Amino acid sequence: MVEDLEAQCSAKGCRSAAVWALRWNNPKLHAPGYRKTWLACDEHRESLGGFLDVRGFLREVTPFGAIS
Repeated sequence: MVEDLEAQCSAKGCRSAAVWALRWNNPKLHAPGYRKTWLACDEHRESLGGFLDVRGFLREVTPFGAIS
């Protein structure tokens, strides 16, 4: 069932539980208030965040479950 699925890290090949929500947008494609979300485990939080940050896309990082 869908309810039994655990939110997983967005890193390629990673199946670890999500711990962080990386909220981002691409200003060339999205309205300023729009946010997309990648989920990250503790191991991939820095690499996924760095990928987004270098491109100027990262807007905020919150513990997963704290996003609304």
